[in-house]
Amino acid sequence: MENRNFQLDTEWNMIHYPTQQPNGFGILIIGDDRHFVDANNSFWVQNEGKKSIIDSLRNEGYTIFYSNLYGKNWGSERSIMMAKRLYEHMIRSEILNPKIHLIAEGMGALVAIKLMMEMKENIRSVVLFNPILSLNEHLEEEKEHKFFFKKLCKEIASAYDKNAKFIPDFIKEMKEHQLEEAGTPSKIIHILHNGKSYYQSQLLKERTRKWDQEQLPIFVSYVLPEKRSAIPRQIIRFFKQYEKNL
Repeated sequence: MENRNFQLDTEWNMIHYPTQQPNGFGILIIGDDRHFVDANNSFWVQNEGKKSIIDSLRNEGYTIFYSNLYGKNWGSERSIMMAKRLYEHMIRSEILNPKIHLIAEGMGALVAIKLMMEMKENIRSVVLFNPILSLNEHLEEEKEHKFFFKKLCKEIASAYDKNAKFIPDFIKEMKEHQLEEAGTPSKIIHILHNGKSYYQSQLLKERTRKWDQEQLPIFVSYVLPEKRSAIPRQIIRFFKQYEKNL
């Protein structure tokens, strides 16, 4: 069996099994705002680039799993609870080392950072693609784009069960954990695919200087769109560094 879809409460989840001898390590994927899982499919199967990552990881013996996580969740508490529930389900039902790897993209980094803080002992290492590291900063960036700002406020309001009118104040007052607080080995892969991502890469460079000064285990690499095919190798190489101690 290559993969299996199953439900926990209202949310569909998907598991991909290794193509060869399992290596015993699990990977939880947390998707961006386009991510979805339904009864038969998922974004990471439909999207060619994402599927090539899944296939490469399966070929290395990894067991991969992820959830719909209530769609555009923006790091909401219920999405954290569902991610934890999926983790517990997988550890009970599959033969896996309890320390897993995480892969998160965009908005999914908000969930990943919270999981890193709350499940420190169970997270081995983390790979983040073009991550949104702060919801407050992301909202501030979108303020100059009125249509997208309004849309974003509506999505956050729906995810957090709040009134969209009060979202800017709510997010400002919300406590946010920073990536560096977790202390988990993390690799950020920033794909330079448009003008906005080039702007975000400048912000990331500022953070990188701080992480380097503090000698934190956070590593950043920049990838041009035409070099995406090298990403699976980067991920596998990074994960394997942190599999020596079981």
